[in-house]
Amino acid sequence: MKNKFAVLASVIAVICIASTIPFKPEIAKAYHTKEQIAFFTNHKMMTPIAPGEYFLIPQECQGCHGYDTLGLANVDANGHDVNLFDDWETSMMGLSAKDPLWRAKLSHEMLNNPAHAIETQNLCITCHAPAGHYTAMFKGQQYYTLADLANDSLGLSGVSCTACHAIGDSSTLGTLFTGNIPYDTNKVMYGPFEFPVAGPMQLYVGYTPTFSTHVSEGRFCSPCHTLISNSFDLNNVPTGTTFIEQATYHEWLNSSYPSQDIKCQTCHMPQIEDPVVLANGNIGLPGRTPFNLHQFAGANSFMVKLIKQNKTALGVSAPDYNFDSTLVAIDKMLTTQSLKATASINSIGNDTAYIDVLLENKAGHKFPSGYPSRRAVVQMIVTKANGDTLFASGLFDSDFEVLNPVSPYEPHHDIITSPNQKQIYEMVMGNILGNPTTVLEQAYAPLKDNRIPPIGFTTQHYAYDTCQIIGSASGDPDFNFNGAIEGTGKDAVHYHVSLGGYTGAINVFTAVYYQTLPPAFLNDMSTFSSPEINSFMTMYANADKSPVKVAADTLLNIPTGIHNVISESLKITPNPTSDGRIIISDLKSPLVTVELWDQRGKRIQNFSENALDRNTVEIQLPKVKGIYYIRVTINGQSQTKKILYI
Repeated sequence: MKNKFAVLASVIAVICIASTIPFKPEIAKAYHTKEQIAFFTNHKMMTPIAPGEYFLIPQECQGCHGYDTLGLANVDANGHDVNLFDDWETSMMGLSAKDPLWRAKLSHEMLNNPAHAIETQNLCITCHAPAGHYTAMFKGQQYYTLADLANDSLGLSGVSCTACHAIGDSSTLGTLFTGNIPYDTNKVMYGPFEFPVAGPMQLYVGYTPTFSTHVSEGRFCSPCHTLISNSFDLNNVPTGTTFIEQATYHEWLNSSYPSQDIKCQTCHMPQIEDPVVLANGNIGLPGRTPFNLHQFAGANSFMVKLIKQNKTALGVSAPDYNFDSTLVAIDKMLTTQSLKATASINSIGNDTAYIDVLLENKAGHKFPSGYPSRRAVVQMIVTKANGDTLFASGLFDSDFEVLNPVSPYEPHHDIITSPNQKQIYEMVMGNILGNPTTVLEQAYAPLKDNRIPPIGFTTQHYAYDTCQIIGSASGDPDFNFNGAIEGTGKDAVHYHVSLGGYTGAINVFTAVYYQTLPPAFLNDMSTFSSPEINSFMTMYANADKSPVKVAADTLLNIPTGIHNVISESLKITPNPTSDGRIIISDLKSPLVTVELWDQRGKRIQNFSENALDRNTVEIQLPKVKGIYYIRVTINGQSQTKKILYI
């Protein structure tokens, strides 16, 4: 149990009277005396929503749904505190309106396109401060800006209790995005449990708790988790097109998870089967099960740490132990529910170790997903038995930027043959000229999107247009494919590691690192100046920027010399070839596997033959002349040879 005391909540809990009678305002005395109700009102513990208002600040919900000092409500079967308010408060949902990166990036966009600044603020604030934004809209205000947000407690509460639970079960839910939220303005709070006791909530905050299944469905999250923005050219002239900044909801739709009834809430609000009493002070309330924890764990531990470090400057009052609890939940999700990496030795021959790394997406959407700054970097290190490095790809410098950056960006790789090549899974935004950009409003089309799809993801799905695979990953034969079968949710990276004559044992260390905010993503923004940008850059300079290791695998003491036995007898002729006809002979084994690759690393053919009668295999290269690679595997031993087609 969290070791803390919430004085106001404890006062409520001590003086509340238990009852199992369905609560109605006209029988309030069955629960509290007039003096007790006056005490609550005078101390601003719970204030009914005023006429003409639609949302309340989350502190109004804390009295019932926060920490119970008596340990009777909001605890699991073992008495561990699982209260909704504390878990939410230090999540990125609770911190969304005070997120200093979001504020700095919004300022960056406004400075890039001043003529569109008001519209940009209005759009971005819609999802980061929905209660403030929609209150303004319902009252006839055309725009809601950072200036409006600055002193608005509703807006500053971020994605708050009422900002979610007032979302209605509209027929448009799941079809309208970019902050277009179908709120029910009839002062109801939707929840997942049937027959809610309505009286206390009606009396103290003026809402009617209402059962609805839509709060437990993926479409409930859709309004803000697919974002489509208008595109501008470099002169800030509208291009007439739109850009999909993120499409996490559509990535989930284009997966096997909906058919398995695995929803957004399944992972980000994990359930416990323990019956949980949902409100403090009413000990006669029945325990509800299953109970969804309100941790909202995602992948952004970087920002949670940064906000914790700067909470006073950001106006955040949550205690450190709540931040620590959130960070534990994020770490668990990143390291157990995001990605699996498996390294294997394909073969060792011709003074080269052929190492495969199979990456399996365990999330219900692309990995990584969300805002385009996020990326995952595969690190491959091969050492000699004594620890000397033979090969290293995907290393970071002291500022946690990837070493040996490629301009304009690192392409997707199926085969990696040089330490200067790195596998980076990311979405790269491109402007109208086809150059990389970090300015959202100048994003015209993605230049690269090789983020690993979820299992079941296909190019034939109706939602594919919002979450396409962009760049050379679309031609990678094992990127989301197993032969002709699409939707594996996996990618294999093939490393060809030169041994440089070394014949001893090798060690293979593979790791995948996740980064919320690579340093280069801030390069353009850091050239601008505003209070929001300057403040964030100072915080960033002092932040823990180390990436998170989300998956790893290790192979130790792998012998090398014994794998070269076929190279002495195997013949691949003619080389060069003028007609593309290649004969592989002197096989001395009936079972042969042959793989043909082009010079860009694309596998063209992969087949097995029984050559017992003729002791040869004949293949025909494609019509396009150039450089090809043939890898022959006999009884588990391989050799790769470069072929010139002239």
